[in-house]
Amino acid sequence: MPDQVTIIGGTGALGSGLALRLAVAGVPLVIGSRDADRAREAAAQVQEQVRTSDVQGLANGPAAEASEVVFLCVPFRSQSETLTNLKNHLREGQLLIDATVPLAAAVSGKATRVLGVWQGSAAQQAAEMVPDGVRVVAALHTVNAPALKDLDATLDEDVLVCADRRADKARAAALIELVPGLRCVDAGRLEMARIAESLTALLIGVNSRYKTHAGIRLTGLTDRPW
Repeated sequence: MPDQVTIIGGTGALGSGLALRLAVAGVPLVIGSRDADRAREAAAQVQEQVRTSDVQGLANGPAAEASEVVFLCVPFRSQSETLTNLKNHLREGQLLIDATVPLAAAVSGKATRVLGVWQGSAAQQAAEMVPDGVRVVAALHTVNAPALKDLDATLDEDVLVCADRRADKARAAALIELVPGLRCVDAGRLEMARIAESLTALLIGVNSRYKTHAGIRLTGLTDRPW
């Protein structure tokens, strides 16, 4: 059985879809939310759809402490506050997989525009904020949340994974690829996350114009680049 993972922001669109897909894959889960009741409700919803799932809901702090791998699936407007509140809960040796995208929609702007981040990207901002020894991987920016949450939808897309250590990218990829139809691609160092994050805005525009759920697929690679 895979090791337990935590999803901070597991009540949101991306986080809840990821929780559902990982539960189907047999991954024990902890769903984190600022509101523990909302976290427990989200966990119950996963259990209703995946009867065999091992999932619990906790407030963000205890949820972050519960697993060695933590997914961060919160809106950009909440990223800084969330990480500030988790400083005493995250610890050396943990892996934080950050899916945050700095969309202008976070400040009442258009979802097809990316905000500038002083550090270069939301993932680099996360790396500055986490405690020493917590390693950050950027991933999942281009995965369509509604398709992820629809168990009847067939996924067929690549996930661009950015981090400064290849071992961290491989560890994140091994988890993400438990979801059928998702293939992880090594997209380089963490600084490359600024490009991966900007693709979200591009895809939102494409999907809006074509009324679809398009994702990213890179050609010329083996089926399992890792």
